[in-house]
Amino acid sequence: MNANSFGRLFTVTTFGESHGVGLGVVIDGCPAGVNIDISEIQRDLNRRKPGQSKLTTQRQEADEVRVLSGIYEGITTGTPIALVLENNNQRSQDYDHLQGAYRPSHADFTYDQKYGHVDFRGGGRSSARETAARVAAGSIAKQWLKLHGISFSTYVSQVKDIAASEPSTPPSWEQIEANPVRCPDPKAAVQMIDLIEKTRKNGDSVGGVIKCHILQVPVGLGEPVFDKLHARLGYAMMGINAVKGFSLGSGFQGTRMLGSEHNDVFYRDADGQTRTKTNHSGGIQGGISNGEPVTFEVAFKPVATIMQNQETIDRNGESVTLAGKGRHDPCVLPRAVAIVEAMAALVIADFMLLRRRDRAV
Repeated sequence: MNANSFGRLFTVTTFGESHGVGLGVVIDGCPAGVNIDISEIQRDLNRRKPGQSKLTTQRQEADEVRVLSGIYEGITTGTPIALVLENNNQRSQDYDHLQGAYRPSHADFTYDQKYGHVDFRGGGRSSARETAARVAAGSIAKQWLKLHGISFSTYVSQVKDIAASEPSTPPSWEQIEANPVRCPDPKAAVQMIDLIEKTRKNGDSVGGVIKCHILQVPVGLGEPVFDKLHARLGYAMMGINAVKGFSLGSGFQGTRMLGSEHNDVFYRDADGQTRTKTNHSGGIQGGISNGEPVTFEVAFKPVATIMQNQETIDRNGESVTLAGKGRHDPCVLPRAVAIVEAMAALVIADFMLLRRRDRAV
């Protein structure tokens, strides 16, 4: 199995399975001399970990991060950083009834055809549990990016057909973390929570949208033609489990506008900086950041595992009925906020290093 690494200069390689001993990540290319707060890594992991509220799967994993290398006395050494997380609450027996069956909308069939076997215990590498390693790596990236003034505002903007009102400014951490669904609109959050709880009781699942603002991104990140900044962001987001869509700036709403309405007009602000009056471009023009907030949305489908009986077939082509049981998310969005933010940070960190390399030539 290839393609377990992401990035070119700020490179991460994840390893481990959902029901193995544990999982982890090796980060190569993080600059030396960066102060790393392990508690911040843990804070990000806690946003993604299971069992954090009744809106998520009740699998209980502490997801306590352990540093094996690359950080000494709280400072990066410039050598590969290795982080590991142990699995302590697998309950693999919950999956015994799935042996040989292809779960609807899961990776069982495609993995079986490609590799000749399936890890039915939660899907192995195809499980979203692997994303814990990405969140740990993304937290390292965020701490380095913070030194350059770059920050993130990432939140749930829609669950099914319940949409939050558009905030006038990117919401703060406190606004986002004020409720378990991580939606900064209090009224919409109450409706979202109620919908998710009803969906869980019905043994079903629901999807939605996560929005991300990357603030204080410098001008000049991204490469023309084949390595545009938004192309890399889209690639990163589409690699997250359950993601079905990526939208930059105005996205599909821009198709309903005229060019005269959509164009972002330039002006000089009071500090003499070149800005745009609107940001329909999502902070990226010609594939390169223009200094405005980089803004995008990520669409998540309803989680494929539901607590209802479903008809399917097994490896022999025989019809079988899968019983709906186990511990699963009725809605992945509250936990996925941390994953979207982590992958965005990895992309920006990579381009920041590329820019530094290009300027050194």
